[in-house]
Amino acid sequence: QVQLAESGGGSVQSGGSLRLSCAASGYTGVIGCMGWFRQVPGKEREVVASIERNGNSRYTDSVKGRFTISRNDAKNTVYLQMNSLQPEDTAMYYCVSAPSACGGADFDSWGQGTQVTVSG
Repeated sequence: QVQLAESGGGSVQSGGSLRLSCAASGYTGVIGCMGWFRQVPGKEREVVASIERNGNSRYTDSVKGRFTISRNDAKNTVYLQMNSLQPEDTAMYYCVSAPSACGGADFDSWGQGTQVTVSG
């Protein structure tokens, strides 16, 4: 199973930016889909963005135009650039991966999560 380690969370004012990173380790072969989920206490977690090995990406509607997902397979890392952050983006963000393509992916590896808090 893939080990995923997130970094880059923190607190920011409304309108600010953060960049999350997630490093994958402890696996052989290739990772198919990588992505980010987020969860607020008391609410269901939601997929924020996902990216295929070929770079094709998808976003939930609420972050389109503000968030950008990217990956660097040479560094086994996926990123989430978050701009124009709003208080409703406040959540725990989790990095995920799946051996398959993103469509219908079974995300079998999860990071520990990194907290993003947006105030103002």
